Amino acid sequence: MATAQVRVLFILLAVSLAEDVKLKYKPASKPVRLFTEEELQRYNGREEGQPIYMAVKGVVFDVSRGKEFYGKDAPYNALVGKDSSRAVAKMSLNPADLTSDTTGLTEEQLESLDSIFEGTYKAKYPIVGYTAERLLKEDGSPNTDFKPEDQAHFQIKDEF
Repeated sequence: MATAQVRVLFILLAVSLAEDVKLKYKPASKPVRLFTEEELQRYNGREEGQPIYMAVKGVVFDVSRGKEFYGKDAPYNALVGKDSSRAVAKMSLNPADLTSDTTGLTEEQLESLDSIFEGTYKAKYPIVGYTAERLLKEDGSPNTDFKPEDQAHFQIKDEF
């Protein structure tokens, strides 16, 4: 009889602890979405109360938490509302570098891009979506030639 009571107590304790563990892992509150260039421009940090989004390597991050860096009149505001992969790789705010095009970057710049992508953006800011440019052609049809594994410095772990 005492053994049965101990088992019941153990089971109740295990279930209780399992519930505590479950609560620590929250699913994303919003599903990620696909952003066109025009849509992403709306989240440029210039409108009070609007989230601030920035894309790096085609991944759109909500950088609102870093408003002092990315908000209106902030030092890195030029990077938001667009995919600024080239500028991040080159650590540049030159308007010509505010693009997703990484063509012609040096190996060192590409490594810098990967490092900043992993160590800063993925580590600090939630992913809210992806740029349509990664997945769609200019006419909006699916880019069947797009293969993530063929992209420069793509790693499947970038997606998760």
